[in-house]
Amino acid sequence: MSEALRLSSLPLFPLGTVLYPGGLLPLRIFEVRYLDMIGKCHKTGAPFGVVALTRGAEVRKPEGEADEAFNTVGTLATISSFSMPQPGLMMIRCTGMQRFEISSREKLKHGLWIADVTRLDDDQAVKVPDDLRGAANALGKLIKTLQERAVPADEMPLLPPYQLDDCGWVANRWCELLPMPLELKQRLMTLDNPLVRLELVSDILERTGIAM
Repeated sequence: MSEALRLSSLPLFPLGTVLYPGGLLPLRIFEVRYLDMIGKCHKTGAPFGVVALTRGAEVRKPEGEADEAFNTVGTLATISSFSMPQPGLMMIRCTGMQRFEISSREKLKHGLWIADVTRLDDDQAVKVPDDLRGAANALGKLIKTLQERAVPADEMPLLPPYQLDDCGWVANRWCELLPMPLELKQRLMTLDNPLVRLELVSDILERTGIAM
């Protein structure tokens, strides 16, 4: 596993969700194949890769069933909080970091996937244009409402700093909050243009009446 903790052999966590850079992901770990991996990532401060499933389930199935399949673009995750309330159970909160693309993958004997990955560029900082301010303003109102309700910091769905002038940050947070198909969340995450991502998100917000 020491080799698997390196980015050249990145341990993967296939999930039924998409993690965005700057996003928050709470996880409840109980499978043996992940307990050891997460324990070592926590101890060493190493990242792991979150990839969205295209086939299969998060929990390992009996031998003989088809392997899980997952997207080739995912997001590095680092552990921001860790607890072990009982033996065989870990509760963690993760932060999404840089996106990556898988170049090769391998499944180890105990069911853990590792991959060689190439880091993808971070979103360029693009100021939210006037015609898309509605999306940013609606997100700002949501944050203000949560703060006024005195929601504890460790229960907030968004991590500070709140970058309401940045296209990528605003688009990513709405992609996490809005109920949309997993495939659409994945496509939006892989877009390399944060302005286009926010334009597409703004269209969804307008159709649902959240932002006008």
